[in-house]
Amino acid sequence: MTNSAISTWTGSLGLPRFDVISSEDFETAFEDALAEDRAEIDAIANSIDAPTFDNTVTALELSGETLNRTASLFFNLTGTVSDETLRRLEREIGPQLSRHASETAANAKLFARIDVLWERRDDLAITTEQARVLEKHWKGFVRGGARLQGEAQKRFGAINARLAELGTAFAQNILADERDWMLVLESENQLAGLPPFLRDAMASAASERGHEGKHAVTLSRSIIEPFLTFSADPDLRAEAFAAWQARGENGGNTDNRANIAEVVALRQEKAQILGYETFAAFKLEDQMAKEPDAVMELLEKVWEKAVAKAGLEEAELSALAASEGINTAIRPADWRYYAEKLRAKTYSYDEVELKPYLSLDAIIAAAFDVANRLFGVRFEEREGIATYHDDVRVFECLDADGRHRATFLADYFARTSKRSGAWMSGFQGQHKLDDGQAPIIVNVMNFAKAPGGQPTLLSMDDARTLFHEFGHALHGMLSDVTYPSVAGTSVARDFVELPSQLYEHWLTVPEILSKHARHVETGEPIPQALLDKVLAARSFNAGFGAVEFTASALVDMAFHTGPMGGKDDPVAFEHSVLERIGMPAAIAMRHRTPHFAHVFSGDGYSAGYYSYMWSEVLDADAFTAFEETGNVFDKDTATKLRKHIYSAGGSVDAAETYQAFRGKMPGVEAMIEKRGLVVT
Repeated sequence: MTNSAISTWTGSLGLPRFDVISSEDFETAFEDALAEDRAEIDAIANSIDAPTFDNTVTALELSGETLNRTASLFFNLTGTVSDETLRRLEREIGPQLSRHASETAANAKLFARIDVLWERRDDLAITTEQARVLEKHWKGFVRGGARLQGEAQKRFGAINARLAELGTAFAQNILADERDWMLVLESENQLAGLPPFLRDAMASAASERGHEGKHAVTLSRSIIEPFLTFSADPDLRAEAFAAWQARGENGGNTDNRANIAEVVALRQEKAQILGYETFAAFKLEDQMAKEPDAVMELLEKVWEKAVAKAGLEEAELSALAASEGINTAIRPADWRYYAEKLRAKTYSYDEVELKPYLSLDAIIAAAFDVANRLFGVRFEEREGIATYHDDVRVFECLDADGRHRATFLADYFARTSKRSGAWMSGFQGQHKLDDGQAPIIVNVMNFAKAPGGQPTLLSMDDARTLFHEFGHALHGMLSDVTYPSVAGTSVARDFVELPSQLYEHWLTVPEILSKHARHVETGEPIPQALLDKVLAARSFNAGFGAVEFTASALVDMAFHTGPMGGKDDPVAFEHSVLERIGMPAAIAMRHRTPHFAHVFSGDGYSAGYYSYMWSEVLDADAFTAFEETGNVFDKDTATKLRKHIYSAGGSVDAAETYQAFRGKMPGVEAMIEKRGLVVT
C-alpha cells in the first residue's frame, strides 16, 4: 500500500513527515501518482465543454499535485541522503517520468484545446500573467513534440526516456567516484602547511571513513580546494588534483565518456526532429540570449580579457615560485598554492587569518540580516522538527507583518550520501490558486563539518556560496504570483542566476562584514585593517576564475552547436576545443566534461552554462542601481527589486521585468570592470 505521508504533508510548517517515510515507500507511491496524474490529464483532454482558460490551463496548473509532491520529495532525497534503494529507483523513475511527459505532450486532444486558446489569445480577457502561463504551456507542448506524428513522435519520446537514463547514470557515477576515492595521510610531514581548520575537517573525514586518528583528503570541494591551497607537498597536491580532475573518467562502471557521447548525439537528433539546426539553437530559443551567436559574442569578449589577465597572474606566480627555488612552469595543481602565497604577500593576510571571523552561524546571520534590511522579512529557527537528516536546520520566514511567508531548510554539511556542489531546491513552490500555497525551500551545500561540536569556519568563497544559494532561496520564498508554473525560479535559465549572484554583493558590504564577521573565540569584530585588505583583494586572481569558468562555458557550447568535430571521444573533443581557444596550460576547466554535472546529469544547464555570466552582466548593473543612490540598502530601490526581480517569477518576460526595475538593459562593461578583468 502507498504511504500517504509521501504526498500528504502533515508535519510542522507544512513539511513532510520525514520520520514515517522510508526509501522503499517510493516505488508504489510513484505508480499511484503517475496513474492519478494520467487520469486528471485525460479528464481535461476529454472534456466535452469548449476550452476556456479556466477549464484547460488552470485545470492543468492544479493537476498532478500528488505526482509533484512525490517527485519533489524523492529527488530532494536522492541528492542529499542517497542510499542503494533510492539510487536504484532513481535509475527506474527518471525514464518513467520522461515517458509520462512524452505521453502528455502526445495527447492530441489536450494540445488541441491549448492550441485553440493560443490562436485566440488576443481575444481572451486574460491578465498578463495568464497570457504568460498560456504561452508557457503552448510552447512546452510544441517543444515537447506535440506537433510530431507517427514514428517521429515515437522516436522523440524514446530519446527523452534514454536521456533521462543517461543523466541519472552520469550523476550516480560522479557520486560513486567521489565517495570511493580518498587519500589517507599518516605522517606529520604529509600535513605540512595545512592549517588547523583543514586538519580538523580531514580528521573528521578520515574518521567517518573508518580511519580513526588519521587525516583524509576527499573529493568534497570544501576539503580538496583548501588542500590544494595549503599543502606544501607538490606531489600530494598533484595526486589529489589528478583524482579531482579524473572523476567520471576512471574506466570501469563509473566512466562517463560513452555516456556523454550518446547524450550529445541524442540531443542533436532531438533538436533536428523538432526542426532546429543544433541543440543549442533549440535550447536558447526561449532564453534571454535567444541564439548561440549572442552567447558566443559574450563569452569570446570575456575570454580575451580573462586570458590576458591570467597571463599576468601566472607571471607573478612563476616569479614567486622562482624566488623559492622552483623554476618549473606553474601547473594547475600548483596555482591555488602559489596564489594564496601571493595574496598573503600582496595584501598581508591569508585565509587562515580570515577564517575565524567567518563562522557558519555568523554568515547565516549576515544573509538573514541583508534579507531583512532589503525586503523586511525575518527568519526564526524552529527546533525539534523532524527532517531528512539530523544536520538539517528549519527556519520560518516571516513577512514584515509577522505572517508566515515560507519554510526554509538549510543543509550545509558534506556527507558521502550527498552529491557534491551547492544548490537551491524546492519541496513546493508558491501559488495563489484555490487556498494558495506557501513555498518550502531548501539550500544544500557541502561544507566540511568541524569535529566535536566546534564551530564550522568558512572561507570567503564558502561564504559567497552561502549568499549565492540564499539569493536563489529568496527568489523562491519571495515569489508572489497566482500560477504555479511561473512561480519563483521558473524563469529563463540565463535570468535565474541574477537574484543569486546579485545577492553575493551584499556579503562584502563593509557594514555587514563589520557587524557579523566576529572572531569565533573572542567575539571581537573583524579589525578594520583586515577588513580593508579583504575588500581590496576582491578582484585578486580574477583572471584565473574567469578562465576556468569561461573555458567550461565554451566547451559546453561547442558540444551543442554541432557534431563533435568528427571525434568519438568527448574528452578528445574537449581537448581540441581548449587547444583551439588557447587554454592556458596552468589552468584547468572549472568543470571537466566527464564530471560536468550542470550539463550532463540533466539538460538544465546544457548549452546554458554561460547563463551565470549572462546573469552576471545583469547583477553588476543591478547592484550599481543601489550604489548610485549612495545607500546599498536604499528602500525605494529595494522595493523595486523585490517587485520586479525576486517576486515576479516568470509572470513577466525576463527582459521586460529587468527593464521595469532598472529602466534599461545593461552592457557587458560594468561586469568586466567589477570582475577586475581590465588590464592596464
